[in-house]
Amino acid sequence: MEKNINEIDKDLLNEVSNLENIEKGAYNIRKNGEGIERKVTENTNIITKTDKPGIDIYVKENTKFEFIHIPVIITESGLNDLVYNDFYIGKNANVVIIAGCGIHNEHHKDSQHDGIHRFFLEEGAKVKYIEKHYGDGNGEGKRILNPVTEVYLKAGSSMEMESSQIKGVDSTVRETRGELLENTNFVISEKIMTHGEQFAKTIFDVQLNGENASTHVTSRSVATDNSKQEFISKIYGNAKSFAHSECDAIIKDNAKVIATPEITANDVDANLIHEAAIGKIAGEQLTKLMTLGISEKEAEEEIIKGFLK
Repeated sequence: MEKNINEIDKDLLNEVSNLENIEKGAYNIRKNGEGIERKVTENTNIITKTDKPGIDIYVKENTKFEFIHIPVIITESGLNDLVYNDFYIGKNANVVIIAGCGIHNEHHKDSQHDGIHRFFLEEGAKVKYIEKHYGDGNGEGKRILNPVTEVYLKAGSSMEMESSQIKGVDSTVRETRGELLENTNFVISEKIMTHGEQFAKTIFDVQLNGENASTHVTSRSVATDNSKQEFISKIYGNAKSFAHSECDAIIKDNAKVIATPEITANDVDANLIHEAAIGKIAGEQLTKLMTLGISEKEAEEEIIKGFLK
């Protein structure tokens, strides 16, 4: 791997995928629109698509506790990268998938990555999916990330999704869609921080189609300076099911956050809940920390760090 990546690449990979752990399982590394490194295992196969950019990942049934890394890095200013990745998770498999994208932009042209990921889980399969987004570089060109995640859960399967925007992303529209059959569970946890003139929009659309299907959507965000965030959550209870959606946001300076919940019960036994809270850091929290001898700025940073932990 060393011959294909430089120090900037390593920094980006460490931010989104933990470089030290990549080689412990199957992996595929994409740089500037092309695959540069790949490893398959006995239980996980990775195949390049022939009809469009992207890969197909196949996990054998009954595979247990295998790690799969599929990071993307962009260091070329002006690149617009689009990729389609499909995951086929076999019956009763249990795996951890680490994805995400890091963009380093030192020039004036915008760099963009749009990743469309689809997950097809067979009966009894379990997936933990971790996705991180990060941007750096001193160029005036924007760092744009637009991830789309589609999840299809067959009976008895479950997926846990952790999505985080670390820093440095100028614009993002994040779409997550799920279709759940009976006795399935989809847990989504999102953390976003924006500053400057950055914009972030999140859209969740979950269809609870099977009896005892359930979902729990949690979004925590911090918006500072002149940044803007939008949170849209749509959950449809089409059978006896349960859903809990919550959006908590801290705003500072001239930032704006819009939360739009939509819960639709199409079955008398659908139990759907939404909660939202948006506001500034509480004065008593700041006062309590400042009594320890730290400045107001340091106190704010500690509160935000704990909020997004």
